[in-house]
Amino acid sequence: QVQLVESGGGLMQAGGSLRLSCAASGSSFRTNVMGWYRQAPGKQRELVAVMSSGGRTDYADSVKGRFTISRDNARNTADLQMSSLKPADTAIYYCSAGPVWGKVDLWGQGTQVTVSS
Repeated sequence: QVQLVESGGGLMQAGGSLRLSCAASGSSFRTNVMGWYRQAPGKQRELVAVMSSGGRTDYADSVKGRFTISRDNARNTADLQMSSLKPADTAIYYCSAGPVWGKVDLWGQGTQVTVSS
């Protein structure tokens, strides 16, 4: 059974950078697409960035140019480098995985990112 384990996150001042990492415990077709979502208090969970094992990527408009997703297919990991952080980026960030583009069937436990002004 594949599990997603996240690391990173924490408290950062606006304008700073943070890196989130996600490791899948096993390799399978269920991690063909890996990504990051976030959920702020009182808001719905939203896509931040996603990347396929073949290198296709997609980003939320609000993070384009500031966040970069990367993958190591051999290690089955997906990292999110976040720069120029804003207070609006404050949320719980969840690693995700799925077998095909647009489908998520695995979630990590979530990691808190707080950006102070």
